[in-house]
Amino acid sequence: MKLKTSHRFWLLVLVGVLIWIATDLYIPREHSIRQFDPNSVARIETAMWRSYYNQSRFTLYRQLAGGLRNQFNAPYWRSYGLAFQAARAAFVFKEGSLRAEYEKALPLLIDYYSDIQRLTKEKFDVQKVARLELDWWIIHREREKYSYDDLAKALAQTAGALYGVSPDKFADYSQLRAQAMRQCDEAQKRGMIKEADWQRIEQQLHWAWQGLYRVVG
Repeated sequence: MKLKTSHRFWLLVLVGVLIWIATDLYIPREHSIRQFDPNSVARIETAMWRSYYNQSRFTLYRQLAGGLRNQFNAPYWRSYGLAFQAARAAFVFKEGSLRAEYEKALPLLIDYYSDIQRLTKEKFDVQKVARLELDWWIIHREREKYSYDDLAKALAQTAGALYGVSPDKFADYSQLRAQAMRQCDEAQKRGMIKEADWQRIEQQLHWAWQGLYRVVG
């Protein structure tokens, strides 16, 4: 039985989409994680924080995938797989209240950074970067025990391990990003983060990511 012309068209479209997805997911890609648009990353990170506080999980997931495409040059479909891994780690961490419970996110972060490593020309210690990522999450969560200076140091350590650069080089980036988190935390404590707060937070993040790019770009 011959297929109708319209059926043949949609069959070809389906085959083309499947080839695109398979190529995206399985063909090796290697980009430099040093090349990204810091302003796009800052804008997307601000949008993600807004979605998080608005409890818009699906929007946050889409934004996270977009951030991965911007920061790590992740291919389109692979960015959604990576976003799912990162979201799983974040939600496992979010449900914890003790360090032993936070540690359950570490294997997920290791898997996530292992897949990031497969996309990059630069090589880094996956286990170390995942551990440092979790450490700064914990410092930020346990704000009664740590200062925002501690958070800035942890952010610098993570960036240093990821990019193979001395953490001291990331002082501007880490201080500015920690300050953006502080502004967000303090505004949230007041009960509502206003539009003017978000504008200040986004400006801090623009400066932060521009500072990181100046070091690694």
